[in-house]
Amino acid sequence: MADPAAAPNSDSLRSLDFYIVAGPTASGKSDLAVSLAERFGGEIVGADAFQVYRGLEILTAKPSAEMRQRVPHHLVDEIPLTQSFDVGQYLTLANRRIAEIRERGRIPFVVGGTGLYLRALTCGLADLPPADPQLRETLSAQSVEELQRQYAALDPDGYAQIDHQNPRRLVRAIEVCLLTGQPFSRFREQWSRPIANFRGITCVRAREELYARIDERTELMFRSGVEEEVRACGPLGPTASQTLGLSEIQSLLRGEMSQSSCIAAIQQATRRYAKRQMTWLRREVSLTPMDLSLPSNSPLVEGLA
Repeated sequence: MADPAAAPNSDSLRSLDFYIVAGPTASGKSDLAVSLAERFGGEIVGADAFQVYRGLEILTAKPSAEMRQRVPHHLVDEIPLTQSFDVGQYLTLANRRIAEIRERGRIPFVVGGTGLYLRALTCGLADLPPADPQLRETLSAQSVEELQRQYAALDPDGYAQIDHQNPRRLVRAIEVCLLTGQPFSRFREQWSRPIANFRGITCVRAREELYARIDERTELMFRSGVEEEVRACGPLGPTASQTLGLSEIQSLLRGEMSQSSCIAAIQQATRRYAKRQMTWLRREVSLTPMDLSLPSNSPLVEGLA
């Protein structure tokens, strides 16, 4: 499931705008990316919607301090937790950091699992209308179930593809439908042709192995003090407040659930999130899948590292 032709070499990397190492949470993409960047003289540009925030190190499973010392990381641990952050802002900053890395004669490695960020970087953004504060306030007051029903009626094709549990994305999709009179999915069709010169891989694992890694990492978070981290994090903006596992730990801190129930709930939510990531990344045909579970891929992975 890994094409040796997808493996980078110095000459091919320098001809690209950037090289992508994508994958679902807990797949091992960060370790592989750091090894690649060390070998080829690169720097990492994050593509993770929550690791971009400054704080919540444990909860967002950021690359360790040791990894960030080995290789410079950009758009990791940079944005204040109180600040809203969207794909348009990400695209502006990521393109700037990529250009700066190339100007230094180094190679940009884009690393992450937020499909929306990766798609924007490789294909640009559709010509969407700006946010309407009054409409957004009205929509944000609705429950997730109400948003789901409304979007399903406005754009059945788009509803089949969106994250049904993400109110922020549902609000934006409905907003675009109402402001333009067109289905949000129609704009996504404009957003399917690569505009960048890139190559890359998607790190995948057997589902059982990936889920076991997720479960183990969640337990490690609690052993590492994630409860204290959330208790001390202070105010959060509307984007950072959607961080995976945050609401469950806040419920734990309020005494509304036990620690064991909290861990189980986060493990389940993370497995569901990984499944959505895998579904999105399978549609990224420009990225070559690399199954890190297969023993036959060990030589290739070692060669990359």
